[in-house]
This record gives sequence, structure tokens and C-alpha cells, in this order.
Amino acid sequence: MTGSIEQGISQTHGHTHILHFLVRLPRPMEAVWPWLSTPERLTSWCTPVDTLEPHLGGAVALRDLGSGRITAWDVDRVAEYTVEGGRIRFHLERDGDDGAALRFTHEFQGEAETERRWRARFERLLEVLEGGA
Repeated sequence: MTGSIEQGISQTHGHTHILHFLVRLPRPMEAVWPWLSTPERLTSWCTPVDTLEPHLGGAVALRDLGSGRITAWDVDRVAEYTVEGGRIRFHLERDGDDGAALRFTHEFQGEAETERRWRARFERLLEVLEGGA
């Protein structure tokens, strides 16, 4: 199975921007989860992680995205990081026998993030997962 970035939707509601992506990943949920929930792996494809306490209410500091708290944590399924001015949510679902579907949402204020930047991040994630990592 090869992965794909199937959907990128950008919406604006007042001053809040919302990005949604559906990313099909070529690995099962359990193999993808560490790439969304551990400092070393999240750093490798997304952004440098200064702090990540892996539990509900834990502190999180994502260098390019902000600092805050973990506001949803369901191991192997959901990691949600609420940082100043926004919320980043990774939601994994099974996709066939050997794959996972990542439903991603980023709500934020301002212009710092774009659909293009997230698409580039997801392309890096696909590269590492398709490389057998």
C-alpha cells in the first residue's frame, strides 16, 4: 500500500482558520502512533518538539506551532495538542488490513500556518513511513 494525501480543506470563521486533511498511511495505526506522539518522531517530520508529556493534561511545546497542553489522548488513536492560539488534532482510524487513515485538524489564529506547509509535512511523514520506518 502506498500512502496519499487525499484532502486538504481550508476554512476561515472570523479570525479562526481551520485546516483539515485526510492522509492515507501505508502502516497500521499502532505503527503510525509513535510518529504523532513521541518527541523524536514528531520532530523528524513535523516540527521540533521541546516538551511532550504523553498523557491527558500533559505539557506540550512544539517549536514552530506553540506551547500548551494535551487536551485529548487516546493511545493509538487520538493526540490533540492545544497551544496558544490554536488546536492540532491527529485522529487515526484503520484503513484496510495494513493501513491507517489520519484525519487531521489544525485550528489557529493569524497567518502562520498554511495548507501548503502542512502538505509538505505530511509528504515527509509519508516518505519515512513508506521507507519502512
